[in-house]
Amino acid sequence: MGIHMSYFRRNPDEGHVMKFAVIGGTGLIGSQVVKNLNAAGHEAVPHSQSTGVDVITGQGLDEAVAGADVVVNLTNSPTFDEASPAFFQTSMDNLLAAAQRGGVGHFVILSIVGVDQVPELDYYRAKVLQEEILAAGPIPYSIVRATQFMEFMDAAMSWTADADTVRLPATPIQPIAAKDVAAAVAEVAAGTPVRGIHNIGGPEVFALDELGRITLSRKGDNRTVVTDPTAGMFAAVKGDVLTDKSAHLAPTRYTDWLS
Repeated sequence: MGIHMSYFRRNPDEGHVMKFAVIGGTGLIGSQVVKNLNAAGHEAVPHSQSTGVDVITGQGLDEAVAGADVVVNLTNSPTFDEASPAFFQTSMDNLLAAAQRGGVGHFVILSIVGVDQVPELDYYRAKVLQEEILAAGPIPYSIVRATQFMEFMDAAMSWTADADTVRLPATPIQPIAAKDVAAAVAEVAAGTPVRGIHNIGGPEVFALDELGRITLSRKGDNRTVVTDPTAGMFAAVKGDVLTDKSAHLAPTRYTDWLS
């Protein structure tokens, strides 16, 4: 493909097919982002360790982003502890360098609503670092911040559960369905770089303990939810910082998603 064609392809307003490299493109969000972009007539290719791309060693990155108009980075740290900042530092440095060499015009990441308001959590500090590296980098960018995924509710309950009870704090949560997150990421990726943050959230806010009760009830699980302000990861969260009623609200309600 000559320079002439690629020049036109890089202008999304012309309605030409855009090429997307979706790093972490086989996961929960990434696989749906790829599907959505391809369904919209673009060319989106998923890349992950299973396809021979390693964001930490840099293996396969240049090939993955070659010719791409947009890089969507949906890779995630394998741990949520103090090792997570190093993952994001190395992966972003490697990806931004490869994207710059490849002439990529837009770089998109997925982050968390309120992520900069919970410095007590190693993983949240790591995600803030990822945002800062992107914002300081050489490529026009978009950061999509989403509220907590509906799909993670089972995991959040499992951290502090035993045979009879689930202990949860009353932290306000605004659950969003993964399919709605993927749709928003695909839409932002296909658009003009935001050069900032785009917040998305679910349509309703619940206390986490109440969300636990709704979830167990719908599943016919007889365990009791005990409200415990010290329980689990979300105990570190102050107030309603993980919610944003002024965000772009997704359509899927939690009880509809459960059923």
